[in-house]
Amino acid sequence: MSTEIRKRRHWFLPETPDVLGLLLSQAQTTAQGVDAFAAWAAGDTLRADDVRQAEHDCDRVKRELVDTVREAFTTPMPPEDLFQLSCDLDRVINGAKNTVRESEAMAFPPDQSTAEMAALLAEGVGHLVSAITALAAGRGNHHASATKAADAAVKSQRNLERIYREAAGDLLEETDIRGVVARREFYRRISAISDDIVSVADRIWYSRVKES
Repeated sequence: MSTEIRKRRHWFLPETPDVLGLLLSQAQTTAQGVDAFAAWAAGDTLRADDVRQAEHDCDRVKRELVDTVREAFTTPMPPEDLFQLSCDLDRVINGAKNTVRESEAMAFPPDQSTAEMAALLAEGVGHLVSAITALAAGRGNHHASATKAADAAVKSQRNLERIYREAAGDLLEETDIRGVVARREFYRRISAISDDIVSVADRIWYSRVKES
């Protein structure tokens, strides 16, 4: 085959954009934001700005990912799975940002239970990063590693549920109505973030099952 023919054939082949690389970038930025959120919940109030910055950065990567998937001729996994993974990750960092904003609006700092749950959120997102890293690496054993990491993410959020139930029960003993309202809002928001982490993990499993 002549060099000219090979060049023409190469010219007609559509590019395969690195959409999993973009998804991984979004997950990593989400992890940075949730790590900052955990530090904020533990008392480092200056990390609030890092949470907000991570949310802005994630929005940018999400837009790039969505535009790329729309224009791509082929993608390494179904576009609907990529969209859903990106949307669920977006809800995670949005939830962290909104919790910080709510705390600031109420002028009420997070308590010990909030800090413990936030640490488990960070642990869960860390497992999601590992799962998406494995997806981006390829098939076979890498995908087995992805589902294993997704399982670990879900397990971490089951531990969070236990702390949530105990903390919610403790509120029944509180007499400070303002404190009860504030803490209940923190717990509710963190529970919602935890659900979104589980949704990402479930979607990773679902995308692997469809390929098997």
